[in-house]
Amino acid sequence: MVFLRFSFLAALVALAIATPTDRSAFIVHEHRAQPASGFVSTGPAPSDAELTLRIALNPNNIAGLESELNAVSDPSSSRYGQHLTPEEACCWIRQAQFRRALRRHFLAPDKQDLCDYNLPGWRRLAVQDTRFPGKLALQHRVSVFTHSATDETTIRTLRYSLPVELSGAVAYVHPTTTFSRPFAVPKPQPLPSNSKRDTDPTCADITTISCLQGEYGIPTTSATQTNNVLGPSGVSGYDNEFANFNDLKQFLAKYRPDFPATTKFDVELLDGGYNTQVTGFAGVEASLDIQYTVGVASGVPVKFISVGPLNNDTVSGFLDQINALISDPSRPTVLTTSYGFDEEDLTLPVAQGLCNAYAQLGALGTSILFSSGDGGVAGNEFECTTFVPTAPSTCPWVTSVGSSQTILENFTKNNFSEIGAAFSSGGFSNYFAAPAYQKGDVDAYISSLGDTYNGLFNTTGRGFPDVSAEGVNFVVVAGNETGLVSGTSASSPVFASVIPLLNDELIAAGKSPLGFLNPFLYSPAGRAALNDVSDGKNPGCGTSGFNATVGWDPVTGLGSPSYPKLRTAVGLS
Repeated sequence: MVFLRFSFLAALVALAIATPTDRSAFIVHEHRAQPASGFVSTGPAPSDAELTLRIALNPNNIAGLESELNAVSDPSSSRYGQHLTPEEACCWIRQAQFRRALRRHFLAPDKQDLCDYNLPGWRRLAVQDTRFPGKLALQHRVSVFTHSATDETTIRTLRYSLPVELSGAVAYVHPTTTFSRPFAVPKPQPLPSNSKRDTDPTCADITTISCLQGEYGIPTTSATQTNNVLGPSGVSGYDNEFANFNDLKQFLAKYRPDFPATTKFDVELLDGGYNTQVTGFAGVEASLDIQYTVGVASGVPVKFISVGPLNNDTVSGFLDQINALISDPSRPTVLTTSYGFDEEDLTLPVAQGLCNAYAQLGALGTSILFSSGDGGVAGNEFECTTFVPTAPSTCPWVTSVGSSQTILENFTKNNFSEIGAAFSSGGFSNYFAAPAYQKGDVDAYISSLGDTYNGLFNTTGRGFPDVSAEGVNFVVVAGNETGLVSGTSASSPVFASVIPLLNDELIAAGKSPLGFLNPFLYSPAGRAALNDVSDGKNPGCGTSGFNATVGWDPVTGLGSPSYPKLRTAVGLS
């Protein structure tokens, strides 16, 4: 999993906001005691700085949207599979009032411009004013913060205020108090000189597509509905990670020789994104995600969604991507993302706003999967005194995927065992409560811990991951070089590739695609279709971490996929 970085240069980022009317009373809207770990203040923001602010309004009725999402996603519901239209989903979100007040307080009447993109639940104000005096018109000082490990800088404030008449309507102003920290992309290791998996007799030392097919019973036959109603599988691209067509061709020639030589993926560009085909810019993360999504989901069209830098930070890019997909009639039926943050880097309102967007997209019928992270209970922290959950995995409306590791002795097709990978991030949210579909599992696991780790995590939080898949020693071709990569970044595209194959069969049978997965996965039929992983730990923060156990656990979730059993569980046999 890649934890995302801000790519600001100090000379480029700045604040520029018109001064609100003097008669307005202000109230503190968001604040944090200190910046995110690793960031230090290095002085006030330059007086000529500019920064585009986004104003997110509180949704009309998010509880109503969540109820609708559960109704169309729960197999026991009479409305199961009857996914919403964008208009139906947006009616729970749209907030049309307060626009005059927003203009009055944030736009100078003589020279300001309001750019309202009118996206569901998301109002963006592009506010620029070169008269910026050095203090935010939201009433608090704005500073330059430098990340000590990378020397990258960003401009933020630790608190801001809003006019009283707006405070109840505004969810948050972004980016103000939210931080994000750099995390290295996966670094491939060289292939072992005596590799046995080139011919896959035992899947003894590296993971290839045929190993995954053997482990999980994934079919090799091609999807049949790709030319009409089956939407593509979406693969998120961030952080200047690019997927190379020639690398995919080389990878498939060796590991899916049954595929046509012309097999490739589509590309969608957002926020100034691009997907250069210069060999030296091929990204390991992008290559991993694309090669295993294309290679495992036989015949399913795949779209690489490259999100560029034309936003203030990656959180903005996450929101832009989801809003674009909500408005896209050819949106993917499955979206896998191998990027994320520590939950604490985001403020609660921003985390909630992002989660609300996922609820909208899920209600439209898209299955949204995220890798859970590669730091065990420590998240993105090298040093920590309490466990660190990761986001967006803690959003209740996404499916979080952790990593397992196959025990290789006596491996045979459909006869193997797994343990939880030590790096598999998992735990409990500090922002979101355990949802109804999961609460019994969380309560049972917490009870089994007794006093272990008292005070180190939130005992009532949403648990993650939800599921898991193999995540160790995946062979990847990047920049014409072949190496091995491990991480939940591998596990998420594997699990995500199972879903469109099921959707293909469902659509062929006249049924709806699966959409939001969790109510199904946590149902008796869903959990019975997963391989329970009951051994392993995810250490961090000076502890041995949580333990995998029978049933759900915060290392491997409910377990890894069994395609034949999942077919039965969704009513295909």
